[in-house]
Amino acid sequence: MKYYENMLDIVKLNSIADTNKENYLNAKPFSHGVYDDVFNPEILLEILNEFEVAENEWLSFDTKYEKKLQMNKEENFGPYSKAFIHHLNSAPFLLFLEKLTGINGLIPDPYLTGGGFHKIPRGGKLGIHVDFNQYKKINAYRRINVLVYLNKDWKEEYGGNFELWSDKKGTERTKVLPIFNRMAIFSTTANSYHGHPEPLNCPENRSRRSIAMYYYTSGDMGEQKAKQHSTIFISEDGKEDELSKVSLYRKVKNKIKNIL
Repeated sequence: MKYYENMLDIVKLNSIADTNKENYLNAKPFSHGVYDDVFNPEILLEILNEFEVAENEWLSFDTKYEKKLQMNKEENFGPYSKAFIHHLNSAPFLLFLEKLTGINGLIPDPYLTGGGFHKIPRGGKLGIHVDFNQYKKINAYRRINVLVYLNKDWKEEYGGNFELWSDKKGTERTKVLPIFNRMAIFSTTANSYHGHPEPLNCPENRSRRSIAMYYYTSGDMGEQKAKQHSTIFISEDGKEDELSKVSLYRKVKNKIKNIL
C-alpha cells in the first residue's frame, strides 16, 4: 500500500541519534532536541489534508490554562495519519529514541492518551506545565515526548512557540517555532516545564497543528516524582495547579458537546 512506503528514513534517524545524543543530553534548560526535515514532506502533506476529515470528533479543552482541540481515536484518522502514527510507535522509531536519549526499554502508547492530533486556534494556548508521571493503564512511567509540527508557511508573527522552562518562573527558556516538518523531542521529568503559553496570533483561518506522541518505561521511573500526579499547570504567580482540579469542568463540557 502506497501510504506505508517511506514513512521512516531509518538511516537518517540513526544519523541524527549518533550525531546529536550528547547535545540532546546536555541541552538547556533540560534534555531535548529539535530536528528539521526528518520525514518525507509528501507524507506530511497527506496527513495535513486528512487533519480536518473528522471535524466533529475533536475533543475541546477550554480552561484558564489551555484552549485547544485534540483527536486520538484511531478510527477517526485517515490512512496516511494512521500509518504514520503506527510507525512512530514501531520498534525502529523506539530504537532511534533510545539511542538519542539514552533511555532504554521504551514503551509506546497505542491508546494515544493525551496525544494524537493537536490543533490550537487563534487565541488558543497551552499553559506551562509538567506532564502526568505515571500511566495506570499500562503501569508505566512517562519518559519521552515527541512533537511533529505540520504548519506550512508559518510566520514568526503568528507566535505559537513551544517553550521549555528551567523552573516555574521560566528563568531560562528555549523557544521552538512550530514550522512544517520540525520534530521536537524532550525528556519528561518532575521539572520539565513546557508549553505554549502565549495566545496564538495567527489569522482566523489558520491553526497550529501537530502530532504528539508519548513514550514510557515500565521499571525505570527516571527523574519523575515517586508519588503519582496528573498534569500540573503553573499559574501566573508560579503556583502549581494539578489538572485533576479542573478535569471535571472539561468532562462535563465535552459530554454536553456530544449531546448537542
